[in-house]
Amino acid sequence: MRRSAMKMTSAPWRRVRWVSLYLFLLVEACAPAPAPSAITPAASGPTQAETITAYHGHTSTVFVVAWSPDGTRIASGSDDSTVQVWDAKSGRRLLTYRGHTAGVRALAWSPDGTRIVSGGNDNTIQIWNATAGQRLVTYTGHLDSVWAVAWSPDGAHIASASQDETVQVWNAASGRHLLTYRGQAAAVWAVAWSPSGVCVATATGNTSDEHPMETVQVWKAMTGHLLISDPVPSSAGEASGTLSVAWSPDGTRLAWGGADTIVHLWNAPSFCRR
Repeated sequence: MRRSAMKMTSAPWRRVRWVSLYLFLLVEACAPAPAPSAITPAASGPTQAETITAYHGHTSTVFVVAWSPDGTRIASGSDDSTVQVWDAKSGRRLLTYRGHTAGVRALAWSPDGTRIVSGGNDNTIQIWNATAGQRLVTYTGHLDSVWAVAWSPDGAHIASASQDETVQVWNAASGRHLLTYRGQAAAVWAVAWSPSGVCVATATGNTSDEHPMETVQVWKAMTGHLLISDPVPSSAGEASGTLSVAWSPDGTRLAWGGADTIVHLWNAPSFCRR
């Protein structure tokens, strides 16, 4: 009797469950889909950077900034003809260097952080004490504006790039000219010494003639022997000019980019990796 009673009472409950499930699925199927605009993505765009420190010491356009090797100071070069050194944490000015007579376009700290080299529109390059501001060396080998400077990894030499279409290598202690890289057909905008100290990379380009050309070249640093020259022609009137070049920290690759909006990456010559 109990078994037959259980069978009689359980059958209606099974029917109720099936009907409930059917109604639930029917409601879900007929419910309108949420509008796409109602879905808010977790991240709608890049996060806005927060300004930690702002430095207001210059009175004209700032063209170049560089961190000290230990990360405690920043040097900034401006069209106001000064280089100013300031505390990276507090923004407090530590030093103003006034040795230039025209805008400063290039600067770099020595590897040990004791000296700064700067150059610009007065055609000179000057090395000075990064703490006291005392001028140590003035180099006058270029005939036009200086766009880039780079220390050799050992701090003994400087490579400088100029509007005069040359790259010149000279002694950082005495200012004595050692050699000039020639063969660029336009202003040289960037120069970078390989981490090994064996090679120098340069970036060249212009838009002033009917056949604009951008070129990246790699040289033996202390002989001026040209290892690589890669010209990239552009159509007349198009943006052209290689404006930047950089070695990877291990010296195995070379990145460069310019006005054509493209960044290129090369394997560096094996000779330069020593």
